Amino acid sequence: MGRAFEFRKARKMKRWSAMSKAFTRIGKDIVMAVKEGGPDPDSNSRLRAVIQNSKAVNMPKDNVERAIKRASDKSLGDYKEVLFEGYAPHGIAILVETATDNNTRTVANVRSYFSKCNGSLGTSGSVEFMFDHTCNFRIPAEGIDPEELELEMIDFGAEEVFVDDDGILIYAPFESFGNIQKELENRELEILSSGFERIPQITKKLSGEEAADVEKLLEKIEEDDDVQNVYHTMQE
Repeated sequence: MGRAFEFRKARKMKRWSAMSKAFTRIGKDIVMAVKEGGPDPDSNSRLRAVIQNSKAVNMPKDNVERAIKRASDKSLGDYKEVLFEGYAPHGIAILVETATDNNTRTVANVRSYFSKCNGSLGTSGSVEFMFDHTCNFRIPAEGIDPEELELEMIDFGAEEVFVDDDGILIYAPFESFGNIQKELENRELEILSSGFERIPQITKKLSGEEAADVEKLLEKIEEDDDVQNVYHTMQE
């Protein structure tokens, strides 16, 4: 198995299971998708993907429909996607993906988390190169040979296909998202969820005490309502 498999296995044990946080993230994704491509999921591939993800976290259909309706209101402000880069203690690189309607607030908050936990907020490009930006899709495993699927999906950019407890996962470079989404839909394969992740190229093993220092910073960052995802180079 490759790095995507190991990354996913480690992430599955993480603390991202809080439904309230997941619903907040999906809600922001809906706003950004509707503002970008309109409220009709049939003609908006990004919105289709977000709706699939809402089902994966058991977000009520009414919540999704209300979010789409709100996002269609032209008076509603948009969220801007902002990436923060920096270092935690002990040389651990951190990438923070945010969706914010107030960049000044978000910058101040993220900077304070790094400062209070003996980290340092870096400049654009300072650590992003240490991570591979990937896309992923989850489909049902029933009736599908993952090895055969991998061979077929290579032509559309897939790099890694594997099975876990919840289905078959397909990983590819970020820019292959549209091609793979279109091919899965053409094959009428159900997409259970999809998304983007940043997989560290190299990870660093820390002692228990050192890891606790990094975890303290990660927890502060992840609790912020503007934060969508956090990635780091600490070995899980």
